[in-house]
Amino acid sequence: MMNQKRDKKRSFKLPHTLVLIYLIVLIMYILTWVIPSGSFQRVEKTVEGAVRQVTVPGTFNYMQKNTVSPSILLTAPVRGFQDGVLIIAFLFIIGGAFAVIQETGTIDLAIRRLTAAFARRPALRGLVIPVLMTVFSLAGSIFGMCEETIPFILVFIPLALSMGYDSIVGVAIPFLGAAAGFAAAFFNPFTVGIAQGLSDLPLYSGLTYRLISWVLGTALMIAMVMIYAARVRRNPRSSPVYEIDRQRLKTDQLDNASATAQLTSRHRSVLWIFGGGILILVAGILLQHWYIEAIAAVFLGMGLAAGFAAGITPSRMAGYFVSGAKDMMNVAFIIACGRAILIVAQEGQILDTLLYYASQFISLFPRIVTAQMMFLTQSFINFFIHSGTAQAALTMPIMAPLSDLVGVTRQTTVYAFQLCEFVNPILPTSAVTMGVLGIARIPWEKWARWFLPIMLILVVFSMIMLIPPVLMNWGPF
Repeated sequence: MMNQKRDKKRSFKLPHTLVLIYLIVLIMYILTWVIPSGSFQRVEKTVEGAVRQVTVPGTFNYMQKNTVSPSILLTAPVRGFQDGVLIIAFLFIIGGAFAVIQETGTIDLAIRRLTAAFARRPALRGLVIPVLMTVFSLAGSIFGMCEETIPFILVFIPLALSMGYDSIVGVAIPFLGAAAGFAAAFFNPFTVGIAQGLSDLPLYSGLTYRLISWVLGTALMIAMVMIYAARVRRNPRSSPVYEIDRQRLKTDQLDNASATAQLTSRHRSVLWIFGGGILILVAGILLQHWYIEAIAAVFLGMGLAAGFAAGITPSRMAGYFVSGAKDMMNVAFIIACGRAILIVAQEGQILDTLLYYASQFISLFPRIVTAQMMFLTQSFINFFIHSGTAQAALTMPIMAPLSDLVGVTRQTTVYAFQLCEFVNPILPTSAVTMGVLGIARIPWEKWARWFLPIMLILVVFSMIMLIPPVLMNWGPF
């Protein structure tokens, strides 16, 4: 009898990620019938050199209930493709271009040589995770690196596997490194800059405490990834993606069975193209503030150039490209359904109502916990709106005046807003999160089970870091 119960437990399996997200769409549709419709007035305001639509505090009004037709359950995912077309196209191009580069065998061969170098110098291997995560954290903090981490997943997963780790570590190095910097940012123009501008604070003020926060937040994220990486290296079967990685390694070995032990002239040409492309990419992001279109164009150019340098015919290149892009279909549907959740909420006009309820709820708490409640509220809103800029435009005009009423400084309110980005890596509604996992071929439910304890630690860290600003009345400087 006990064995039967165990077998039932083992046989239980979560539904496909697409099913889980569509269930959230359905729940959101039900909420549009339960939660009253309402809206804030909005005005145009120039912040950080751009004109943005921002909410006006004190202007919330309930509206006549906006009944949402059941047909939205079918049309919202379709509209989700339209809303998410840029990042979906980005993923198709990245997947296709990297499939061409991968077919040359150059990246795998270079990683094997790099692994051999680590084997000769074990001390170097111990520095890989902390050094690289710190670099990505700086990128997240200084220029808001987020979507830009997606192409790096394809490089760091084979590197992590070659070092005895798993694909989760390969994802964590660029993705969680940048996420730590983005959330605990000391400079991020898309969160700190916009939120301070909307809160009438001097831009990039409060730098000292934010620097302390960035150091501690980044160190905490690195420590948790390193502890996990060491455990997986000791016992590979402890990895949630052990079977997936075994299959990945078998496929890679099969695909590269004929790869030579030495780098040929063609391999070197591809390496120069790949390295040059990465340098152009970094320079473009830092100096020209490139976004998805330009990044995708660079990878498309890299794929074509690498294919020709490796002697692959145009027809074979096209086949590899289509095959790589086809691997992104699953994540494309997931991103579209994630966008559908917001579309349903907007059609029912309940987002502003939820924000109004949250602001009223926060005002009921004593001053010492108000900042924590603001953080939790922003984390909840983050489930629907993942753009730091869009969330700031929606919430900060409400939260900043509210902070004056409850005795919390506006600087603290901005800080509570930016820290909510720590929850982003687990959200199935985030196009970036699902794009990263799609590229990595890691099911969301496996990632969520792994990241949940880390996220809870980061939530506790955030709530603790919000205590000193309240006690010291953290001001503009």
